[in-house]
Amino acid sequence: MDGSLANFGYWLQNRPFALAIAGSDWVYPFVQATHFTGLSVWVGTNIAVDLSLLGAGKKSTPPLQLSDALFIWNWIGFAIAVTGGFLLFSVSAATYLTNIAFLTKLGILVPLGLVLHIVIQRKAPEWEKSQETSSMAKLAGFTELLLWLSVITAAVLIPYVG
Repeated sequence: MDGSLANFGYWLQNRPFALAIAGSDWVYPFVQATHFTGLSVWVGTNIAVDLSLLGAGKKSTPPLQLSDALFIWNWIGFAIAVTGGFLLFSVSAATYLTNIAFLTKLGILVPLGLVLHIVIQRKAPEWEKSQETSSMAKLAGFTELLLWLSVITAAVLIPYVG
């Protein structure tokens, strides 16, 4: 690991807030539960829209209408997940910065998922103009589902890889 990156990790995990989280019997589990709640809202709303793009679910609610209805919840979930994730990261930053699953998750998969998610939100009005969901919309929904599944898989692997 690059010396400056390692130094940043050690600096961050020795900040008073990170030490307080790590040293408490109840704060770390609370932050973890908050992170998982945010992730559940974020990924859940993404999955609902992606499945709608794939033609699953209630046909009376088009993907754009579903995306619009879930928009605020989607981004609130994202904000909660990022905040909780940062706080969890700060407790053991130096360790996470050497973990290949963590680096893959945050360095590759999450940015790709975010970009695709934003593209889907911006393209949904255009896709809705056609009578049938376009193959491009279906491909985007399917790809986003795979990306978030990959993010979840990488997250689960973090404790098991170095």
